Amino acid sequence: MKTEVKHTEKTVSSQEPVVKRDNSKIYFFILAIAALLATNIYFYVKYKSSGEKLYTVTLQKENLQIEIDRIEAELDNIKAEGISSTAALVAAEQSARQKIEELRRNLENKGLTDGQMESARQEVLALKGKVSTMKDDVTALRIKNQMLAEANSQLVQQVKDSEGKVNAVQAEKQVLTDKIVKASSIKVSNIHLIGVEEKKNGSLENETKAKRIDKLQIDFTVADNPLAEMGKKDIFVRIINPKGNLIAYSEDLFYVHGEKLQYTFKEEINFTNNGQEYQMMWADNDHKFQKGAYTVLLYADNSIMGRASLVLK
Repeated sequence: MKTEVKHTEKTVSSQEPVVKRDNSKIYFFILAIAALLATNIYFYVKYKSSGEKLYTVTLQKENLQIEIDRIEAELDNIKAEGISSTAALVAAEQSARQKIEELRRNLENKGLTDGQMESARQEVLALKGKVSTMKDDVTALRIKNQMLAEANSQLVQQVKDSEGKVNAVQAEKQVLTDKIVKASSIKVSNIHLIGVEEKKNGSLENETKAKRIDKLQIDFTVADNPLAEMGKKDIFVRIINPKGNLIAYSEDLFYVHGEKLQYTFKEEINFTNNGQEYQMMWADNDHKFQKGAYTVLLYADNSIMGRASLVLK
């Protein structure tokens, strides 16, 4: 009877290490799962924060580009009003256009720091003030020219021998007017990009996820311009993908201020000079749409019309 009791106690004690080893495995798996969850949460928060910062920087760049386009439009208007009348205005106009090109190149840099972005913003503000001063100078010059024209008119009535000079001045003004008409270009007053998915039934639905998008829809309105010629106009479109590369074939070329540029596609519109809205559709037949910012630039009449960007998720 004593022998049986001892045997039972020995059997129970031999099972205790097995139970402890099982508990150790369970604790190990619990710790491993907790570490994996913590790692996933860290990378999710980090990725989300990075995406939000990229989106904010893209919007800031877009706003600065829009402001630069407006400044360039003001320069075009100033030039149309007679900027070539003085050497000082010509030099100021050329300097402003050089600064515009420099700002555009800087804003195309994907690695802009907050300090560089703020510096670009201040430069845009300074350029805006400079162009505003030029506009005031041109206005004063125009008024002065109008007063001189009135005085010349009176002199024509009094002095017949000045008739030849007056005719020369009128001919010069006509030549200048012809140059203004040729140099005038149309601009967009509003431009908007939309990603669309083409359903099986042929209908189109707005979409923001890159993997579902089949086409980019470009909606824009052309601003009224009394100096622009109405009729058929070629619109050249340049599309830059999220990697900063222009989507274009090498043989598709056009000119802007004498510079040869490639374009993604072109389309003809009928410009009526009444604030008409237009729509273009584009599909990348060679590649699928990627996550990130797509930038679209429109050109016509040997000049840029406007630009817009769309961030795909």
